[in-house]
Amino acid sequence: MGEPAQYNIHEAKTQLSRIVERVEHGEEVILSRAGHPVAKVVPLSTRRPRRTGGGSLAGRIDWSDGWDSPELDEQIADDFGMPS
Repeated sequence: MGEPAQYNIHEAKTQLSRIVERVEHGEEVILSRAGHPVAKVVPLSTRRPRRTGGGSLAGRIDWSDGWDSPELDEQIADDFGMPS
């Protein structure tokens, strides 16, 4: 890719759909006011799907028995002054 496409603000208002389409295809677009660049429109990085199985801490955490029990939830709520 060469230089990013450049649109002035007025032109960008009327060409927004076209600008978004270009950005969706990986291009960067510069928005200018009075010939001076003021903003860059860039593609968002795509999110990678989360892996199942505990992520980076898989196999490193040892959960104690009852860690998710209603009794423990109630105790934590009481510790923080919340109704259980």
